[in-house]
Amino acid sequence: MAKPVPVPAEIIDFIKTGSKFLVAGHKEPDGDCVGSQLALASALRRLGKETIPCSAGPFKRTEIMPYAALFIAAPGEKEREGARVIVTDCSGLHRTGDLEPCLKGLPLALIDHHATGDHLSEEGTLIFLDPHAPSVTFMILALIEALGLTPTHEEADFLFFGLCTDTGFFRHVDSRGAETFAYAGRLIQAGANPKKTFQAINGGKSLNSRRLMSLVLSRAEEHFEGRLILSSEEYEETQRFGLEGRDSDMIYQLLQSVAGVEAVVVIRQEDPGKCAIGFRSRDRVDVSAVAASFGGGGHKNAAGLAVPGTIAEWKPKILAAFERVFC
Repeated sequence: MAKPVPVPAEIIDFIKTGSKFLVAGHKEPDGDCVGSQLALASALRRLGKETIPCSAGPFKRTEIMPYAALFIAAPGEKEREGARVIVTDCSGLHRTGDLEPCLKGLPLALIDHHATGDHLSEEGTLIFLDPHAPSVTFMILALIEALGLTPTHEEADFLFFGLCTDTGFFRHVDSRGAETFAYAGRLIQAGANPKKTFQAINGGKSLNSRRLMSLVLSRAEEHFEGRLILSSEEYEETQRFGLEGRDSDMIYQLLQSVAGVEAVVVIRQEDPGKCAIGFRSRDRVDVSAVAASFGGGGHKNAAGLAVPGTIAEWKPKILAAFERVFC
């Protein structure tokens, strides 16, 4: 990775001069989102700030379900009064889902590492953006240290959890990742437990998650001489197994292990009129660019979008987009 982006002085001033903060994240949060919010909220409280973590949820992933009770879903006028907003792991207020109307109009700072997005769409917004950071928790550690603090044991756990989520427990770190491991070492020194974190992220799955995985794997198709694998999850399967029956990360991991594969796409029928499309790649293909062409976004190796329509309608569109990549 490139040299980390320094914490902007404006972000430090935004925090030091404020007394009350709503710390928000994107809808359908993951470990990096939850970990960055909770670690930052804890650090702000240590500075004497009133801090309220907010999330529209839903907390679908088994590893983040235990944290749902630490967030409020819709801050009211009492919580909004005199508050400033910090949004983590998110390119704009629209990505916060049902939280957006609750946060609009308040002083806003965004902390994000997604290269694609509309970070400048909110007038007057302060931005701390580092597209090369392996996780937003990586950036939050730098922010905590820039505020003159060292992470507590609990904060280190949150930060390490997010770092491991977005790096696939360091599977996605390449030869440029020395700084990532240096940060990880500081978090472990502060009390983070790699074994416990691995078990939290990879354990606790239901048998239904394995049954659903077998169905998605069974309909995987090879395209472009095996360079792309595309599969789908039908609406009936979502209804049958429930959202907690998903283990998306493992599906992508298994499909990416196939020889010759450069990119993987899974189209899920979230409801009869809406699809969620996930993209993963190895090193060569920038799937964030493909996702962005349809209004989505993410990272070079992991991206997604939510769109109206059906699997049957989106499959040819996705294949046409990758034809421009592979042909």
